[in-house]
Amino acid sequence: MNAVAVSTEERASGVGVLDKTSLLLGVLAEGPASLRTLTEVTGLHRATVHRLAQALECIRLVTRDSMGRFTLGPRIEELAEEAGRDRLLESADRVLAELRVRTGASARLYRRHGDLKVCVATAEGPGTGRQARSALGVALPLKAGAGAQVLLAWEDPDGITEAIGRGGFGAVTLTKVRQQGWAHSLGVGELGFAAAAAPVRGATGGVVAALVLDGPITLLSRAPGRLYGGLLIDAAARLGAVLTGWPAQNS
Repeated sequence: MNAVAVSTEERASGVGVLDKTSLLLGVLAEGPASLRTLTEVTGLHRATVHRLAQALECIRLVTRDSMGRFTLGPRIEELAEEAGRDRLLESADRVLAELRVRTGASARLYRRHGDLKVCVATAEGPGTGRQARSALGVALPLKAGAGAQVLLAWEDPDGITEAIGRGGFGAVTLTKVRQQGWAHSLGVGELGFAAAAAPVRGATGGVVAALVLDGPITLLSRAPGRLYGGLLIDAAARLGAVLTGWPAQNS
């Protein structure tokens, strides 16, 4: 997790419990976190963090993944949808459509929800034949595929160790993804298909989504990351710029 400690004096409301809650949710916006991580990043007392996290869990603003880490709960997404303020998705349709036109492959955006990756936006390539498996809203385990590698590779050390323990990917694979900035996979979910992915980063640099191209190997080749990694990194930077408020370079 790339979250950084935020001073409790910044943008303080004057209501202590609200400011502390805001700190916790800000950390969890970067991904799942243990009680220890929440305590270290926020600078709050462990007992305070535990009490607030449990209270937020009761009202579905926070939940836990299969490893017991705290993560944003379903009510967060419901509120965002109700408010209609999801800037990432507002920009995703245009970026995905451009990738589809340039490559002929399907372009998708995945977000992590606990131990799942969820397709939150998609632009289907002509005749790719994977609409059912990768349709909008479909949730898949984080155990295989280029998108899953990207969503896990920039986890904190504890998170990476846990991911390796679940048997999805090895340390060498995830280290290589971090070094090259993209991931690719062949034959995951369906023989004859390939995929490449790059991370979309939020305001603090944490990975908030995976931008994925997938299609037949005959279209993407047996080295889709080397072929399209640079294109995906540039497109992901454009999406990330929407979240940070800064223009993406080379866009």
